[in-house]
Formats: sequence, C-alpha cells, structure tokens
Amino acid sequence: MSDVGLNVLWAVAALAVVILILAAVHRPLGAYMAWVYTGPKNWRVERGIYKLSGVSADAEQTWRTYLRSVLIFSAGGLLLVYALQRMQPFLPASLGLPAVEEGLAFNTAASFVGNTNWQSYSPEQTLGLTVQMAGLAVQNFLSAAVGLAVAIALVRGLASKGSGTIGNAWVDITRGTVRLLLPIAAVGALLLVVAGVVQNLASPEAVSTVTGTVQNIPGGPVASQEAIKMLGTNGGGFFNANSAHPFENPNPFSSLVQILLVLIIPFSLPRTFGLMVGSPRQGRAILVVMAGLFITSYALLTWAELAANGAAPEAAGGAMEGKEQRFGIIGSTLFATTTTGTSTGAVNSMHDSYTALGGALPMLNMMLGEVAPGGVGSGLYGMLILAIVAVFVAGLLVGRTPEYLGKRIGRHEITLASLYLLVTPTLVLTGTALSFGIPALRESITGTSLLNDGNHGLSEVLYAFTSAANNNGSAFAGLTANTPWLNWALGLAILLGRFLPILLVLALAGKLAAQRPIPATAGTLPTHRPLFQGMLAGVTLLFTALTYFPVLALGPLAEGTI
Repeated sequence: MSDVGLNVLWAVAALAVVILILAAVHRPLGAYMAWVYTGPKNWRVERGIYKLSGVSADAEQTWRTYLRSVLIFSAGGLLLVYALQRMQPFLPASLGLPAVEEGLAFNTAASFVGNTNWQSYSPEQTLGLTVQMAGLAVQNFLSAAVGLAVAIALVRGLASKGSGTIGNAWVDITRGTVRLLLPIAAVGALLLVVAGVVQNLASPEAVSTVTGTVQNIPGGPVASQEAIKMLGTNGGGFFNANSAHPFENPNPFSSLVQILLVLIIPFSLPRTFGLMVGSPRQGRAILVVMAGLFITSYALLTWAELAANGAAPEAAGGAMEGKEQRFGIIGSTLFATTTTGTSTGAVNSMHDSYTALGGALPMLNMMLGEVAPGGVGSGLYGMLILAIVAVFVAGLLVGRTPEYLGKRIGRHEITLASLYLLVTPTLVLTGTALSFGIPALRESITGTSLLNDGNHGLSEVLYAFTSAANNNGSAFAGLTANTPWLNWALGLAILLGRFLPILLVLALAGKLAAQRPIPATAGTLPTHRPLFQGMLAGVTLLFTALTYFPVLALGPLAEGTI
C-alpha cells in the first residue's frame, strides 16, 4: 500500500474508533444527563450544600434571577482564584514560588472562571500545588458546571409550557458538579494513571543529566487535574507544554482517553436536549450537524498537514515540525480538531508550527462559535441559537412560519440571537485591530510579543483574540502574551466573551419560557429533517465566512498562497 493510502487508512481508523466509542456512550449518557437536570429528588450531599449556602432548592427562577445567580457565583470564583495567586508565598505546597504579578493573576483568574484556561505563563515555574489544586482544578469543575446549567436553562425555555421560569441556577450547578463531572472525572483520572500520567504530591526532584548539570523534574497531581481539564473542555495544562508533555500525555492511549473525555458530554448533550423537549429526533438533527462539521474539519486539517510541500515535510511524510513523534500527524490533527471544535485549550502539538492552511482550520473551528460539537454546555446553546437563526432565515426565504419547537421566533427572539452571534466577532476583530492600530500597542506587539512578522504575525495575534473571546485557551505558541496589554485585553475578552453570550442566552430562554407552545401547521418548517440540517450547517458556515474572511485573507490564507 502507498504512503498516501496508509495515511488515509490510519486517519479513518482513528476517527472510527472515536465514533464507535461515542456512539456507545451517547444514548445512556444523554439520558442520564436528562435525569440529572429533571429528577425531583435531591441527594443528601446536595441538600447539605443548599443548607450551608442558604439556597432554596425548590424555588424556580426567572431568567434575571438565574443570571444574577450565575454572575454572583462566577464573580466569587474570580476573586478566589485571584487571591490565591497573590497570596501564593503564604500557602502550603507553594514550592517556594513568589506571588503572581497583578496583571497575570487577573488574566489567569478570568481565564479559568471563563472556562478558557488561557495561560500566559509556564505553570510549573509559576504556580505551586495549592493554587493548582484549590484554584485552577476547582474552577475547571465549576466553570464547566456553569456552562451546562446555561444550556439546560435554554432547553427548559424551549420545552416550557408558558411558566416563565427556567429552573434554579444553584441546583443546576450543584447537580452538574456532583452527579456528572465528579464521577466521570474520577474514572478518567484512574484511566490516565493506568496510561502512565503522573499523580503525586512530590516536590521537584533534582537529577543529574548526562552533561553533568542538575535539572529539577517536577511532579504533582497531574492525572486528576488532566481529567477535569479535558472533561470540562477547559484545557489549562499542568505543564507549559500542555498535553504534548510526556507527564501529561505519555502515549497514544492516554491521548485517546483525553480526546474521549473532551467529546463525550458535548456529543451526548443533543440526546439530553431531545429528551427534555420530548422529541429525540430533534436532538439527532443537532447531533448530525455537529458531527458533520467535526468530520469535515478533521479531514481538511489532516489533508493540509499530510500534503505539506517542501523537502523536509516530504522526507518526514508530512509537516512534522511541532508534533510529537509518539502521536504523529493523525494523532495530532485529531486532537487539534477535538480541542478547537470544543472550547478546550489543550494541545498535543504546536498549532503555530502547522502549515498556513492547517493553522487556519483550528482558528476557523473557534470562529464557527465552537459548535462542532462545542464546549460543555456552550456548544449546545450555541448550536440552538444558530438553529433559531436558521428557522428565521427559512421563514424569510420560503415563506415558512418562523417557529422552533412550537415557539414563535419574533423580533425580540431574533434580536437576542443576532446579538449573541455578534459578540465574539466584535471582541476578536476589535482586539486584533487595536493591537496593530494604536502605535503604543503596536510597538508592544511587534517589539515584545511576536516571534514572526508579516502574515504569520497577524495570524498569531488573531488566533490569540479568537481563542480568548471564544473561551478556548489554545494559542499559536510563537506569541509572548505575558505583557500588560495582552494580559488585560485578553482577560477582558475572556470575561466578555463568556458572560455577554450567557446574558443573551438566558434572556432568550426567558422569552421562550414565557410563550405557550403553538401547534404545528402546514406552514411549519420540520426541523428534524436533512433539509433543515443542511440549512443549519449552511448558516453556521456562511455567517463565519462573511464575518471573518477579510481578516483571514490577510493572515493564514495570504500566507498559504505564498
């Protein structure tokens, strides 16, 4: 068999393994999550949490009350993570590391509370074990639980019979953490330990190298943090090299476990959605679009990296710069598609070293709104927003009644959906423009932050703001982001990119929850059939193309044609 045929076989086989496992998990996990958020009884530990926090578990909330609860909860997490970093020298297991500088501490706190986990620092040289465990790992659970809660609130709005309420944020966050994230993360951590991922509380160990110098080898509770880092679509690495580090991701089996941890909840949530609205086929329609976008992106990225031109890539069998030999191109592109198709900033290869067109695809995955399949919770509510827009567009084009699951999509609903879609492009393009348009900022960017100039330099900054505003967290590693401008600008982009969309989603959920469902008529567009699935995929791609194509043409697309 030729090298091309062998590569195609490996690419298909790797994808097939992931699909088969996800297919086996999809139905039971989707049904379990529906039970988690609709079951009438609270567990004893949950009742204890409600009692300690003064929460009435039986109180239903309007969207405004739900939003206030989410914002208060997240603000508390932001202050806690910031304080832990600033007080690091006084904490146990600080490993002798100093307090984190104010701007970097803000950026890191915003990043982990915003489910982004952007890291402008080298973790093993900056953060002690207490900050890693009590600050970052805890927020990996809680920020993921917030995303799940918001998605469930929107689903309740679509399923409501006119009650005007969308659940209880405190109950949803507690149940998501206790019943879903904690048990799956525990199993994931055990699998990673079996695979060889480090798990200890040891201080760095000094060893003598073959050259006679002394090197400190760090340890730590890596497997436990790695499990929720991936399961919660967070992405912040325990080490600077992230999932390319052999202590975090030692072999292909551990890489497969991490890929599955990222995908199992986002690809199972459509099943949860279908069950909660009383129509599983509606969930399957959403799943088909998510899967189609994911498979297409993976195929294009793998092709771009295998087909790299030049003597060195051809001798290596593809663009191997920046990739670990133990994963190869197939293992790297599958991982990159997984983490940028979701809001997971983890990397097992350096995206900055990808070919020009190959590097554009992870960026495009994020620009799509990370809906293929998206982050924990955020992927589902992002795709549902696009479905609402697609229904409205269909009504304009072919005269169908603009309604989705029995809810009319009127002026207020489409305004909220449209504003949702405009938030992240505005943050991305504004941040990139300011970085190059203001002389003082441009001097900081070109003089300190950029490793490359020209088209690739623009791509590095564009990728950074795309990653921050879409709450991803990965980066083109050639960018030095630990500067005053990028720490504060990216931190603000993370917070606005997380909580402005949440505000709009919850407002939309409230509008939908207040409506009584209307019966389907001859003018109702069926939203479970291939025609609508194609329209939904088309709206997703077309919106992205129109929004980002000009800046992509100046960055990766221009570089790819040189």
